[in-house]
Amino acid sequence: MFFQQLFNGLIIGATYSLVAVGFSIVYSVLELVNFAHGSFYVLAGYLVLTMYSFMALPYPVALLASLVITSILGALMNKCLLEPIRKKTSSGESVMTATLGVSTFILNLIMVLYGSETKPFPMPFDLGRIYIGNVIMKWDQIIIGIAAVIMIVIMSLIIYRTKIGSGMRAIAQDTSAAKLMGVNTEMVITVAFFSGTLCAAIAGLLIAMYYGSVDTTMYLGVSMKTFAASLLGGIGSLPGAALGGVIIGVLEAFVAGYVGAEWKDCMAFVVLILVLLFRPSGLFGYKEIKKV
Repeated sequence: MFFQQLFNGLIIGATYSLVAVGFSIVYSVLELVNFAHGSFYVLAGYLVLTMYSFMALPYPVALLASLVITSILGALMNKCLLEPIRKKTSSGESVMTATLGVSTFILNLIMVLYGSETKPFPMPFDLGRIYIGNVIMKWDQIIIGIAAVIMIVIMSLIIYRTKIGSGMRAIAQDTSAAKLMGVNTEMVITVAFFSGTLCAAIAGLLIAMYYGSVDTTMYLGVSMKTFAASLLGGIGSLPGAALGGVIIGVLEAFVAGYVGAEWKDCMAFVVLILVLLFRPSGLFGYKEIKKV
């Protein structure tokens, strides 16, 4: 029982980590709480449902097209909506409110087109399972975990080992100085939104495969867990977000297994409260020093 719940928690935690990493990419660049992040997470699954079930596209094509479309929409949200707002006002609250509006629009559009009831997510193949002692490991779970870890590693390498990643970190420290050093700040910010949305879209598809269904309420749960994971690890820290997601996933699995499945979603709130009380800067965060 213990090792089965640990395995389940690590798999689901890896997907939470991926969503939190995408959230942290945008936050680390703009210090923006992107409320639309969770809605793109949900949208990716419904796009696959549309292209595979209704348009009869091959399953791999539907998956890839969903990721590309969702990521481009995230980048367009920044380019067409958030960038003009940033040019007109320095208020971060205005940009944050705009992302909330985008989120509301996407979720309501999904409900108008598909309804609010849970939809089965297409899984055209069954890869079977393996047994290690009393632990049952389905191959699709293993693939989900591996895919999430690979994406987290790729995103970390992009942020810390590439020129575009250096531009993101430069903007995070001082946007004006980054411009003076020749960094195309708006292009880098758009890439950050594309990358962050891609992480959310991949995680959304992985979760849909894991549970075999999609519904609009996925947004509420993942948004709180993403924020809790980011805060636990140190908001804006990619390694912290990854670790925070795994911790929340494992805690959820143990609570579901030993207490009751109806209590598992409370863990994000418990973690959020404890972090705010005892370590507001998170595990990998640091206290911001304000000079007067």
